[in-house]
Amino acid sequence: MSFRFPPPLENLIRELSKLPGIGGKTAQRLAFHILSLPENQAQMLAGAITAAKTSMKYCSVCGNLTDQDPCVICSDEKRDRSVICVVENARDVAAMERMREYHGLYHVLHGAISPIEGIGPEDINLKQLLVRLQDSEVQEVILATNPTIEGEATAMFAARLIRPSGIKVTRIAHGVPVGGDLEYTDEVTLSRAMDGRQEIK
Repeated sequence: MSFRFPPPLENLIRELSKLPGIGGKTAQRLAFHILSLPENQAQMLAGAITAAKTSMKYCSVCGNLTDQDPCVICSDEKRDRSVICVVENARDVAAMERMREYHGLYHVLHGAISPIEGIGPEDINLKQLLVRLQDSEVQEVILATNPTIEGEATAMFAARLIRPSGIKVTRIAHGVPVGGDLEYTDEVTLSRAMDGRQEIK
């Protein structure tokens, strides 16, 4: 008969292993660490997860994660409202903000076009982007989708939709490695990619 952890511990390990990048052994280590915490720290961790889940929502303007609507970036009058940077997910907004050189607005697509996975243009936040562009002062849209096949397809599709409006459409340069994610790209590389963006024609 194989060894099994008590059901509450087994359940904790199973739930932790569902997190991205967490395998079975790492989930076990995390579970044992959580159980070794003082009661108040364990409660604080559980409370933080619950509070974040219940209070965070998507900004009705840009689609970024926020605890207020509109989000702090969309609400900031100091941001450059003539440019919108389009990214795949909220983590990419955080990556771009770490660069500290971009001062425009964002639009989060919540995914990328992927026919293999059955994700089409209607399944991501493209329609809302087009609505934003209709009554705004936007002069440039920067397509900062990930340099993957899906990201490239999404950028090309978005460019075709936006271009007839006369708004300048650019794509960040490939200082960002092909196959990589913005989330894991360092600030210098992101800065160079942003500086080297090119207009999509």
